[in-house]
Amino acid sequence: MFTHIDEKFACGEDTKLGALYDKEQTEFRVWAPEADGAKVHLYKDSRDEKPYRKLPMTKGRDGIWSKTAFGDLDGVYYTYVMTYDGIEQETADIYGKSAGVNGAMSMVIDMKSCDPAGWENQDYVRLDHYTDACVYELHVRDFSIDKSGNFCYKGRFLGFIEKGVVNAAGDAIGIDHIKELGVTHVQLMPIFDFERIDETDLHKPQFNWGYDPRNYNTPAGSYSTNPYDGKARVKELKRLVYALHKEGIGVIMDVVYNHTFATADSCFNKTYPKYYYRLWGENNEYFSNGSGCGNEVATERAMARKFIIDSLCYWATEYKIDGFRFDLMGLYDIETLNLASKRLKEINPNVILYGEGWAGGDSPLDWGKRAMKLNARHTPDYGYFSDDFRDTIKGNNFKDADRGYVNGVSGNEDFVKEVMCGRIPHPQLPNLNKFAWTESPQQTVNYVEAHDNLTLWDKLYYTNSTDSMENRKRMDKMSAAMVYLAQGIPFIQAGQEFLRSKPFPGGNVFDHNSYNSPDAVNSLKWERKSEFKDVFEYYKGLIALRKEHTAFRMYDKEQIGEHMVFLDRLPQRVVGFVLTGDNIFDEIVVFFNPNDYAVTLHAFGEYGVYVDGERAGTEPLYKVCDDYVVEGLSTIVLGRVRPAEETENYESLATD
Repeated sequence: MFTHIDEKFACGEDTKLGALYDKEQTEFRVWAPEADGAKVHLYKDSRDEKPYRKLPMTKGRDGIWSKTAFGDLDGVYYTYVMTYDGIEQETADIYGKSAGVNGAMSMVIDMKSCDPAGWENQDYVRLDHYTDACVYELHVRDFSIDKSGNFCYKGRFLGFIEKGVVNAAGDAIGIDHIKELGVTHVQLMPIFDFERIDETDLHKPQFNWGYDPRNYNTPAGSYSTNPYDGKARVKELKRLVYALHKEGIGVIMDVVYNHTFATADSCFNKTYPKYYYRLWGENNEYFSNGSGCGNEVATERAMARKFIIDSLCYWATEYKIDGFRFDLMGLYDIETLNLASKRLKEINPNVILYGEGWAGGDSPLDWGKRAMKLNARHTPDYGYFSDDFRDTIKGNNFKDADRGYVNGVSGNEDFVKEVMCGRIPHPQLPNLNKFAWTESPQQTVNYVEAHDNLTLWDKLYYTNSTDSMENRKRMDKMSAAMVYLAQGIPFIQAGQEFLRSKPFPGGNVFDHNSYNSPDAVNSLKWERKSEFKDVFEYYKGLIALRKEHTAFRMYDKEQIGEHMVFLDRLPQRVVGFVLTGDNIFDEIVVFFNPNDYAVTLHAFGEYGVYVDGERAGTEPLYKVCDDYVVEGLSTIVLGRVRPAEETENYESLATD
């Protein structure tokens, strides 16, 4: 429908759009080649009903309407008034860098004036490989809103700058907790300006995950101390990023370019009707809905593609964002994502990119062009969430009572081996020669819990409610061990390390989809860190172990094929493997025993034990030699430097 428009008017990557600020003047530029007219309205305050200036814009041959306003407009709010078929509609700027309350007006802003002290001296967090990352998914409001955390800036960006905050038991919480846990990157759930929070009434309890985009290049006002001031949200988000960077922690931004919340009334559709959306119908009269949210962005269209890439590069450059997590990546076309990764790596060679390799519904985008998990090899710079890993370990994500490896299923040991090697082709696993969806562990994001669906702890309650709490804790610890000891990129949800739970009032019934549930359901209950301190210490130890040993974070197929050997002739349901090629140990041996009884194994020589069912870390807990016991519902990790005269004899490591 718009092919001829793209051919005639599409702009190159160097073309700048939006409000181009300079102290002496600001140039406003909006691409709308089929508009009949365009104006800029200027406002002194985002609450003003009438503009103090109305400036007619002039259309260029490239389809860009422009107007230069002289003088220093820093802090002035503006809108565009677009005319189509004689009808005027006022809209925010899709390229707007900040906004007033509820995002209705964009803001002209001197971004340099918003930099915190020392901003220019900090840099991105460096990774040699994606598999070096340990990702921690976090919602800004959840982080600091609960009464169990004595934060000054509850539910705000600035909650992340507060150091020295403790819970009632005296344990570190907030940013100190994240640092103590040892993760390398925090993935922030949507921090751009989203729709379903009324910023004029932030004293009223309101919650939303934020997957309802309004202004993509503007930080969310509800997380700032003053949503009426467009500068506050920019300054405070930069302070958040700076605070994490000073602790050596990267920031990954959850981005949702696949759909907008509004459709006909969105700023995109008011700027250029229907252009930015995919359409159904004989005459393209319907908005398609592959997102399940009412629309989907036409990422393959030239200027939609340009907007997405421009926006990503803006966040990476202006806010020093270290990586991006893409919502419903199956709605993006492959070419757009590959072009985006090329541009982003020019800005930051260490940028980390990954997302959901599925969609929310049917789409007119050709299957061969979609960035689905099964097309992962065509987007080599992107990781994909492994629902294979998730469901193999804990059971089907959408069936409460369905069990997986750690909570009772028998006979899925081969699937466990497949997900533990990153779901890539492996010489011992012939099934993967046919069904592996990637050949690189750097494309596999391993997880058992995320913001969607039940938390792991709640899932274990549903599947194993008759088991003791201690046994369910052991299942949780084994799940964590599998996440951090698998090849690929480990990912957990914030609070998973202290058994996060989302019960409805009354308990024992848990929230599957808490996207707009109250703080009582969603907030991080910081007292649980002290209540389940052993679980926290276990996660912390696993992260430290992974970061210390390269054998747990191999980055290509050849390494894994050569240095990861699965063991045969093991007791029923037990899975084990040997890792070589490590930077410290000659040999690492890992066993998982999901049975509720102990098994006896045999070691050929002396090994240090670094993980068992109760503890994990980088220092040996004790040593084993000859016969030793692996307790039920537990993991064991053995490590040693093998004497040169010994030969490899992996079969001797285990016996029925």
